[in-house]
Amino acid sequence: MLPGYTKGMQNIRQKIKRLLRSAGPGIITGAADNDPSGIATYSQSGARFGYAQLWTIILMLPMMIAVQEMCARIGLVNGKGIAGVVKQYYSKWLLNTVVLLILVANTINLGTDLGAMAEATRLIFPASYTMLTVFYALFSIALVILSSYEIYSRYLKLLAFSLFAYLITGIIVSGSWSRILYSAVVPHIEYNTEFLLLLVGLFGTTISPYMFFWQASQEVEEELRRGLLSSDLDHALCEPVRRPVRFRRCGPLPYIHPGEIRDMRIDTWTGMIFSQSAAWFIIVTTAGTLHTAGVEDINSAAQAAEALEPLVHSFPYAGRIAQLLFAAGIIGLGLMAIPIFAGSASYALADTFGWTQGLRNKLGEAPIFYAVMLISTLVGMLINFLGINPMRALIYTAVINGVAAVPLIFVILKISSNKDIMGAYTNGRWTNILGWATFIIMGVAAIGMLAAYGLS
Repeated sequence: MLPGYTKGMQNIRQKIKRLLRSAGPGIITGAADNDPSGIATYSQSGARFGYAQLWTIILMLPMMIAVQEMCARIGLVNGKGIAGVVKQYYSKWLLNTVVLLILVANTINLGTDLGAMAEATRLIFPASYTMLTVFYALFSIALVILSSYEIYSRYLKLLAFSLFAYLITGIIVSGSWSRILYSAVVPHIEYNTEFLLLLVGLFGTTISPYMFFWQASQEVEEELRRGLLSSDLDHALCEPVRRPVRFRRCGPLPYIHPGEIRDMRIDTWTGMIFSQSAAWFIIVTTAGTLHTAGVEDINSAAQAAEALEPLVHSFPYAGRIAQLLFAAGIIGLGLMAIPIFAGSASYALADTFGWTQGLRNKLGEAPIFYAVMLISTLVGMLINFLGINPMRALIYTAVINGVAAVPLIFVILKISSNKDIMGAYTNGRWTNILGWATFIIMGVAAIGMLAAYGLS
């Protein structure tokens, strides 16, 4: 075999191994971003407005990357989650506001995802909606408590592949690519309540509060797992301590190896690009199927599943197979997202009150941390018994996230730009530009939606 060919293949294998090694919190966060609420919101956008809101996906990708990179860097540099940093450097009222926002948003999101999983399961076999909702709540929390972090994180990454059904279907039903690409780059805005509601929902389900807290805390988990950070944090000593491996007491380190920042950025970019690619094809798929067929309002899981029928149209019982594919995606991504919702809330409270925290710990080592996860899951579960349509609830949840994310992005920008907190690892120029643009655009969208509702 030619030496040049062999060397080239070795280089490719090394790059692939590097990518797999760096795949971590960003990949998981990006995949979980397309949770049942995300799928429902993107699907409703495609069904109601066709390709008209497709441009938002292109717009949001750099914004999403910038915000998540800031969150990941905060966790990496400080060795603690966002709530822990707010607690150390800012006032108590700001800490309480931040934690309250994440608790409310996450609990609602968690509850609506449980309902969507139950509704999707009923497409496979008839069963009690209540029974299925309770089952998924208990099963999700048991999975977190009984699994080690290494096994759990591998499980999370594998579930991300369920989104490929939309990519394939989107290619099959794409129609006019010139029209699709035009809609993807030329903004179209309608000043009416429904358009603005979905616009805020698209922002909220893409740039979501739970993602901020989860990714920052998971960067800390990764450092602990790799032995780069001491789990014995003495907050009376605020000095970085150097040993054979890096240990940290509190505050930013004077030096972080460039490879750590590089791997974090590769992981974040990869996760966000994967997330937005899936979202783009969900809109393309539903626009090319449901909207074309005159279905503009998705009120049930069965209607949403119809978007996947072209993937299996040549098979007998194509509708049934499409329902199975849709159900598998909703259930799989729901199982991935629910522990993340509950977990990010637990991290925020644990940072606030100084509890032992982290998925690396067993139940007996961090009982309060896991108790918060259980309680928030059960409270979220109860939302499903208020008689709200599960598919509509998912969209309203995305809208709530879109409003709640605005003040949280402001806090994240202030933290990641503060040299006293981040040392030499503050935001660069483009990160600041994209971050503040995200804050302004999402804020204007939320205000516009509320104003439209006030005038209607």
